[in-house]
Amino acid sequence: MKLALLHPGQMGVTIGIAAKDSGHSVSWLRAGRSHETTERATAAGFGSCGTLSDLLARSDGIVCVCPPAAAMTVAQSVVAAGFDGIYLDANAIAPHTARQIHALLGDCYVDGGIVGPPAVREGSTRLYLSGPHAITAANWFAGGLLEAITIEGAPGAASALKMCYAAYTKGTSALLLAIRALAESEGVTAPLLDEWAISQQGLADRSAQAATGTAPKAWRFAGEMEEIAATFAAADLPDGFHEGAADIYRRLTDLKGVRSPSLADVLERLNAKR
Repeated sequence: MKLALLHPGQMGVTIGIAAKDSGHSVSWLRAGRSHETTERATAAGFGSCGTLSDLLARSDGIVCVCPPAAAMTVAQSVVAAGFDGIYLDANAIAPHTARQIHALLGDCYVDGGIVGPPAVREGSTRLYLSGPHAITAANWFAGGLLEAITIEGAPGAASALKMCYAAYTKGTSALLLAIRALAESEGVTAPLLDEWAISQQGLADRSAQAATGTAPKAWRFAGEMEEIAATFAAADLPDGFHEGAADIYRRLTDLKGVRSPSLADVLERLNAKR
């Protein structure tokens, strides 16, 4: 297969490499992308195209890995360009967003949800797929480090699974950071950590790891929390927790790309007056 990758970010590039390692050619759109993206795509050996029309003309299928807020816009641009091959959306979007994209693209659309970090080691990362062509898309990654798993259900099922999973993992990270910020604001950090050491062993370390692990990616996680909140609301379940998590991550967006920010850096931003 000749596949187009939109776009080779830190996660996306590993998805493209998994397809390439499975015997497929992978190309990307260089227009408007950053120097860092160009370096990643070049190092991965992806083909480069200057325009979307050129990229789509040489592609049998598309893999879209972008921030959640851009998922619909990217899909619309592909439709406008006349593409009629298989379109795999692997973004962290709400099921109803997935269904809207399905309505736009038709049954060539494959709904995907990524669980895990960038796929740089075996067994770390899974791509869940749903829809009529899910098995076809899963075969794109049969020989790489990414494990592709098809699940029953129409487009929206894979996204629903992703929303449920990230609601806990990234949602609880935001909750821990909010708790640490509150304890700092009220001057009770030391006794809180003492109590955690007695009754919640490991929680102090988890909160520190949440700072270093999530803060550099908070700019992207904010949109993901909004999609999760919308998923809860659509199911007539309370959405306020993940709206709050989105706000936590929005307060950390200036740490984008910072390598291993400290807990103190994170708490300073969370407690900054607004």
